[in-house]
Amino acid sequence: MGKVEKISIALPHDMVADMKAAVDRGEYATTSEVVREALRDWRLKRKVEELDVEDLRRLVQEGIDSGPSVDAETVFARLRAKYAPKTSR
Repeated sequence: MGKVEKISIALPHDMVADMKAAVDRGEYATTSEVVREALRDWRLKRKVEELDVEDLRRLVQEGIDSGPSVDAETVFARLRAKYAPKTSR
């Protein structure tokens, strides 16, 4: 993670309760992890908002050019069929 700087923030009670609950459920090891993930999402949102129409068109075209999509259930069914014999030993 590199150099870490500690800061203090003020949050509404409900946000703090949600963060602590996520830690209690084992979704995160610490409330700091929750905040770091929220900040990564915030950065991504800002990056997407900065894209102009031409960037979006290019990204959509890249997706189209990457080939046909496959339904997720089909992919998981194939993976289960492939790996089931290896896990039942």
